[in-house]
Amino acid sequence: MLRLFLIFLLFVSANVQAGIFDSILLPGDLVSGHAKFQDNCKKCHLRFDKTGQRQLCLDCHKLVRADVEKKEGFHGRIPGIRKRECNSCHGEHQGRKADIVHLDSAAFDHQQTDFKLKGQHLNLACKSCHKDSKPKRKTPSRCISCHKKQDVHKGKLGKKCQRCHGESGWAKISGFDHDKTDFPLRHAHKKATCRSCHPDGRFVKVAGRCVSCHKVNDKHRGQFGPKCGDCHSERAWKKIKFNHDKDTKYRLRGRHAKVSCTACHDGKLYKQKLKTKCIACHEGEDRHKGSYGRKCADCHQLTGWQKTHFRHDRDTDYPLFGRHKKVHCVACHTGENIYDDLDTQCRSCHAHDDIHQGELGKNCNQCHDPDGWNKVIVFDHDLSRFPLLGLHTLASCEDCHVDQSYRGTERVCGSCHEGDDVHEKRLGSRCGLCHTANGWRVWSFDHDKQTDFRLRGAHGRLECKRCHRQEMTDEVLVPKACYGCHRGDDIHRGNFGRHCERCHGEDDFSKVEIRRR
Repeated sequence: MLRLFLIFLLFVSANVQAGIFDSILLPGDLVSGHAKFQDNCKKCHLRFDKTGQRQLCLDCHKLVRADVEKKEGFHGRIPGIRKRECNSCHGEHQGRKADIVHLDSAAFDHQQTDFKLKGQHLNLACKSCHKDSKPKRKTPSRCISCHKKQDVHKGKLGKKCQRCHGESGWAKISGFDHDKTDFPLRHAHKKATCRSCHPDGRFVKVAGRCVSCHKVNDKHRGQFGPKCGDCHSERAWKKIKFNHDKDTKYRLRGRHAKVSCTACHDGKLYKQKLKTKCIACHEGEDRHKGSYGRKCADCHQLTGWQKTHFRHDRDTDYPLFGRHKKVHCVACHTGENIYDDLDTQCRSCHAHDDIHQGELGKNCNQCHDPDGWNKVIVFDHDLSRFPLLGLHTLASCEDCHVDQSYRGTERVCGSCHEGDDVHEKRLGSRCGLCHTANGWRVWSFDHDKQTDFRLRGAHGRLECKRCHRQEMTDEVLVPKACYGCHRGDDIHRGNFGRHCERCHGEDDFSKVEIRRR
């Protein structure tokens, strides 16, 4: 018995000493979640066996163990998790308030979890779904858990939102097949949103007739009845399957094919009998006010009122040329009857356009043609008393005939070019003696041949105005004797007479050459 008691004391003292030893070697306080194991190292550590610690962690964290074994959840998807120790990520003995999870929300890859983020979920902040301090793995993953308030169906269609909706947005329906219902979606209906037909969130016993949804789109306001499908199709309201040419006795041609139904059918569709004559619909558009009769089709076409098949050149004695082709009928046919005989002389219509005020007679077509009063002038000026030469051919009629009076226009150059006379009338008014119609700078006057005073010596280098100093009306008269121009240059003051040429030459006055008779 004594031996057993001693062994017992030895065993107890060994354990006490081990606890004291462990306490002495404790590297630091545990995190608050593990605080209850502060004095129980064996809860997390196996002596002399580092690999055994992983199993002790998983024994406590059973949900993590299940994830690792099933390869699910965040831990189950970590590469090489079966060989990694827990403390490689989660260190301990760092104090009660230490963060041993090390969750970086910005860098965390949610795709490694059982709830992969897609669509609009990618743009959400973490706290949008993880609103409390509960473990992240306990956050509900069903749509209805977060989106119950957004359920416009108010629970009538159940809680499996994913059957119809996708994560890209509530408005985009991805799973529900409407073709398996009593109302398969065709053409334009495929693009319509659910709310367009189910505005109140009611999906059971919804009316399937066109007018049930499109009554507000009925431009006929019930005039054509409730059977929209007789004319319209599901492709679009504007695409009409009703064929007026085949289904009625009145074929639509030209602009009639483009007019709206109500333009002609202004009453009840099946009760109103319409007349087919033009005047029945277009009497209010008859600009002729009945003066051309009631047979509109004799002149007009179905392609438009402005386009007529009536040919004035063929059906009358007055062919239309130039601008006459564009003139409206009533511009000439001003009477009450289109068949009245009209005067075909120009002045019968254009007397008020005659800017010559009758001075050039009544035969306007001698100069003008139907292309326009000012566009083409066929008058041949060369047959007049003033043939057009040089730059005169480029001048407009108004440049010379400023008052539209053609017969009384002066022919002398000075009448038009008085302001262009750089000689200031010193050379008279007969500009044509020197200049030509090709331009003022082009001149061909020969002083030696066309006058009695041949230019020699210094005289050949002088400007005209040095000798021609006074204004001349018609004939140019200039003294020929030296004294006539050089009286002021006579240093002899007349003592040697007026015949300067006896001593002086025309090259230079300073050179004296006494000439003897």
